[in-house]
Amino acid sequence: VQLQAFGGGLVQPGGSLRLSCAASGASIRSYSIGWFRQAPGKEREFVAAIRRSGGSTYYADFVEGRFTIAEDIAKNTVYLQMSSMKPEDTAVYYCAGDSNLILSSIRDSRQYKLWGQGTLVTVSS
Repeated sequence: VQLQAFGGGLVQPGGSLRLSCAASGASIRSYSIGWFRQAPGKEREFVAAIRRSGGSTYYADFVEGRFTIAEDIAKNTVYLQMSSMKPEDTAVYYCAGDSNLILSSIRDSRQYKLWGQGTLVTVSS
């Protein structure tokens, strides 16, 4: 299975952007999918995840209700809808997946076996 992340771009502070993580080769239902980001000079950090079993969602504290992760089974795609964006949201965003992720590891990037390429998000006026 392969994951492809896209949808990044330039957005003004306070604006919105939707990222997509498209899966090929297997159903997205078989995987827990996470979004991570990495800003220049910083470590990769967890943003949001949707769990394989039941579709429960999880968010980093800094999201503060601004982002929503959701899946579209028919399109085999997981989305990250971002709104009220801030300059500090600027980063390369990655989607990742794993079919055997346990709940306690949902925020740990090291536990995800599959990774899509990154997509750059820039929040600037």
